[in-house]
Amino acid sequence: MMILGIDPGSRYCGYGLIQYEKSKVIAAGCDLIDVTRQPDLGQRLCQLYESIVGVIKEYKPDYAAIETMFFQKHIKSIFVLGHARGVILLALAQQGIPFVEYSPREVKKAVVGNGNATKEQVRYMINKLYPLSETKLRDDAYDALAIATTHFNRIKWEKVT
Repeated sequence: MMILGIDPGSRYCGYGLIQYEKSKVIAAGCDLIDVTRQPDLGQRLCQLYESIVGVIKEYKPDYAAIETMFFQKHIKSIFVLGHARGVILLALAQQGIPFVEYSPREVKKAVVGNGNATKEQVRYMINKLYPLSETKLRDDAYDALAIATTHFNRIKWEKVT
């Protein structure tokens, strides 16, 4: 079974994948969708949509987990992030992938054990859980793998109880 974790963004969108069998992770990896070369928001959203659909078609995940929006001081940024999330959710829905949402605090608590953990702490724990060959990725990619891990943990514990 495969879980796709997504850390949405309108410039950089991280995605992480966990493949597991019998409540054990057998493969994990993460990468980044970089749409910064597109000159305007509309083109970035189109590329983001096409890239997410490409990831879905390539890996065929059974579930997806996406990070919810969080309060930011810059109102314009939250609206742009909402557009990116909408495009991602549309791609998931059109491809028939069921999805769940987790807050940044839930993800940090599930992976690090502290809902106020720093990005460095999340990166450290992901590297401990899954020794990745590529370590120069942006935090967005590691965050996406942490989001997938959060959902994996939820599934694992639901089966136990």
